[in-house]
Amino acid sequence: MKRTAKVFLGDEPVSVGTLHYDAVGTRERSAFVYEDSWLRAADRFALEPALPLLPGPQFHGQVQNGSAFHAAFADTEPDGWARRVILRDHAKRRQAARRAGHEKESVQLRSLDFLLAVDDASRVGALRFQDEAGVFCRATEPGRRTAPPLIELNLLLCATRAVETESETAADLAYLRGRGTSLGGMRPKCTVVDDDGRLAVGKFPSVQDERPITKGEVLAMQLAKASGLQVAEARLVDSDGVPVALIRRFDRTNTGGRIPYVSAATLLGVDPAGAQEHFYTEIVNALRIHGADVQSDIEELWRRMAFSVMITNVDDHLRNHGLLHARHGQWRLAPAFDLNPFPDRVRELKTWISDDTGPEATVEALLSVIAYFRISRARANKILSRIERAVSQWREAGSALGLTKKELAQFADAFEHSEREAARRAAKRAG
Repeated sequence: MKRTAKVFLGDEPVSVGTLHYDAVGTRERSAFVYEDSWLRAADRFALEPALPLLPGPQFHGQVQNGSAFHAAFADTEPDGWARRVILRDHAKRRQAARRAGHEKESVQLRSLDFLLAVDDASRVGALRFQDEAGVFCRATEPGRRTAPPLIELNLLLCATRAVETESETAADLAYLRGRGTSLGGMRPKCTVVDDDGRLAVGKFPSVQDERPITKGEVLAMQLAKASGLQVAEARLVDSDGVPVALIRRFDRTNTGGRIPYVSAATLLGVDPAGAQEHFYTEIVNALRIHGADVQSDIEELWRRMAFSVMITNVDDHLRNHGLLHARHGQWRLAPAFDLNPFPDRVRELKTWISDDTGPEATVEALLSVIAYFRISRARANKILSRIERAVSQWREAGSALGLTKKELAQFADAFEHSEREAARRAAKRAG
């Protein structure tokens, strides 16, 4: 199988190159070729550090469970939840075709099919893909909005519940088709248009949840904002008694324009699915090379590490950190997202603070790297003081969000632990 897709950037759109896809048996690979016009453009930039602005094909082969595409494209692929919807929709269509006598053999979905199944209007970042027929994939169809308005939240919730319980109909899947987000994770979610006409991600409770995950995420996001972090705007929306977390998309301007986005894994040029451990100090190194406002973002990164330690946010893998293009191939940290308290997890970070600290989520580990982050001890103590004060209000903030006493008790271990006391001692030293 050999296929191609034209790659564009932004709303105009600007042609930046061609993606070539090749599959032989179970082996998949791809190659990307920049357009000559993009290589000559005054505002050109490399889509990622591993795709330098050079003529000719640049190849990428799939390794184990990794992507068949370069990381900048892989960042826009469907996440685990969206892949589940796409696979079940594909199966339903095949069943219907067989019953009608229209399909003679099984057609397996390949990596390019998944990549092109994401809706053009809601794909993360600014990359856009046009198929061989010249159609922007999953483009809005006449009379149908691919990103539904907030008023349809209950319909989305019902459809996702049906998929989770494997009781979905073809109509449920048709409603969800193309609406999946590629911002990561296995949990049920969908892109919606909020009351201000802005794109947002609606995150739904799962039927398997043992605690109010959506409430916990919004609580964490609000505490992060109070701690001085730059965070995506988050709020809870009630859908017939079900709490839905609504996270505004940060890869769009106030007028809806697309902003190029890459994950931290892409900036580092590493495979997030690999077995090798990675460190926040590596992100610091990458920011020093590719950052648009280096010291500001490095301090923000340290602040986020400290906040994760305080709330036991231990799912901080490299795809849960993102960057937005600023200018001329330079990047800024995107607002923080996917911040969650994990009271039932071992207090070990997915991304280590440094290779010396290991996975430990401690104030001691945080303070051991302040010189590398070029943060003074006094400044670090002040940052810790502000975060600790904000996190100490977690019960009050949770109650204001509607968490019951029982629900608050379920999160207690994430917020109440010895590292809070260590942060308080640092705060005292800060005066």
